[in-house]
Formats: sequence, C-alpha cells, structure tokens
Amino acid sequence: MTFLPKSEILTLEELDRVCSAFIRLGVKKLRITGGEPLVRRNVISLFDGLSRHLRSGDLGELTLTTNGSQLGKHAGPLYRTGVRRVNVSVDTLDEAKFAAITRWGKLEKVMDGLEAAKDAGLEIKINTVALKGVNEDELDRLIAWCGEEGFDMTLIEVMPMGDIGGERRLDQYLPLSMVRGRLMEKWTLEESDYRTGGPARYFTVKETGRRLGFITPLTHNFCELCNRVRLTCTGMLYMCLGQEDSADLRAPLRTSEDDDLLVEAIREAIS
Repeated sequence: MTFLPKSEILTLEELDRVCSAFIRLGVKKLRITGGEPLVRRNVISLFDGLSRHLRSGDLGELTLTTNGSQLGKHAGPLYRTGVRRVNVSVDTLDEAKFAAITRWGKLEKVMDGLEAAKDAGLEIKINTVALKGVNEDELDRLIAWCGEEGFDMTLIEVMPMGDIGGERRLDQYLPLSMVRGRLMEKWTLEESDYRTGGPARYFTVKETGRRLGFITPLTHNFCELCNRVRLTCTGMLYMCLGQEDSADLRAPLRTSEDDDLLVEAIREAIS
C-alpha cells in the first residue's frame, strides 16, 4: 500500500466545509464511504458535526458504507449522531472465502458488528459483489440470511477492468441478468418502485419481504436514474465514475476562508 502525504488529504474540518457547501446548494443525502471510513481517527466527530444539518432539516439523510469491522465499537455513537441506515459489504458467509476476498477480514468480527448495529437501531443493507467462481453458489444462501436477519441486499456486477493481485476481474465477471434468471427459479422477485437516486434497481423478495437491488453497470446502464457525485478524501469531485472528468475542490477550499470559490467550483462541475 502507498499512503498519501497527510497534506494531500482533507481534514475532517475541511470535509465538513465541503459537505456543508453541498447541503447549502440543495444536496439532501450524504453517504460517508471509503476504503473504510471508520478507521479514520476521530471520524465520529465528522458525523457529529454534520448532524447539525439533520437537526435543522437541511439534510434529509446521513448514511455510511462500511466493511463492518469497526461497527462493534461505533454503531451506538453513529446512531446518536443521527445515522439511521448503513450499507455493509459482505460478499460471502464462508470464513475462509471471506478472508481471501478481503485479504485481512474476520467474518466473525463483521457479524459482531452487524449485531451491534441492529442493537443500536440501525437499518442495514448488505452489499454483495457477484463474483463468478467465487460466490455465485452462495447467492441464494445470502438472500435467505438477509431475510432471516431483516436486512435488505444489493447485488453488484463486477466491473471487468484492471488487475487485482494476479486475478483478472474479467475472469470474475458475472452478468446480473444471468444471476437474476437463476434466482427467479427459487425466489419470487416482485418489481418495486423504490428509488434511492442511485444506480440500483429494486425488487421485493416475496418469500422474505426484503428488498433486493441490482447494480448493473454493464448489462444495463443506469445513468437515467443516478443523481450522485463522489468526493475523494483528497478533494477531487467525480461527477461520474464511468467518466474521466473531475474537479479539484481542495484548491478553492484552501485558497480562501470563505466558501465563495468553493461554491463556484461546485456549480461549474455540476453544470
């Protein structure tokens, strides 16, 4: 791993400034993601600061995507800051496979984190990347498990690009159109009009009563549904992960103590 110089990374205070500028411009949902956001020192203070926008009504939802490893420690504090929903990445329920996929992970620790999140009152959605030859034989089990636990679930189609430690993603690519066809042999998938403003298309699994989403960047382009932008920890704003164009928000953020230049840069990027 190569670690970025600290000076390149936005401080928690700078992240709060950028998020607050977006909220003033009308953004209603924020999701803190990673990497793994909960390993950052004092990260709960960021949620704590942003919660003022929930209390004022300017922000509708503050959520988190996590690998679950730190939820045992942070679930309660997250709920107290106003987080009500978390996305947790779980690609397999097999301990050995889980360790291989994550390269470090202990499934037991994630399960403890999920339990802590439930106890804290957080709603949970499981994100699962469908991987050919890795977890395609487990998807029925995962859906059943989510039903038992009261979790929603989203299946994600792997993007077949790049090299990941000797395994080519192309070898793991599994079209979700094929997956859905297989799942319908066992489960009744009812069309749902549920929308999050993101890329997932949702169904209700009749047998469990839970939502099942499909994110299909290749078999079905989802641009007509997506209204999201992504900010990196270095202050780069990506308007779309499928395109190369981006905007630097760190420079205007650090150039001036007021937010005029920052807001101008955001408006230009969005337009």
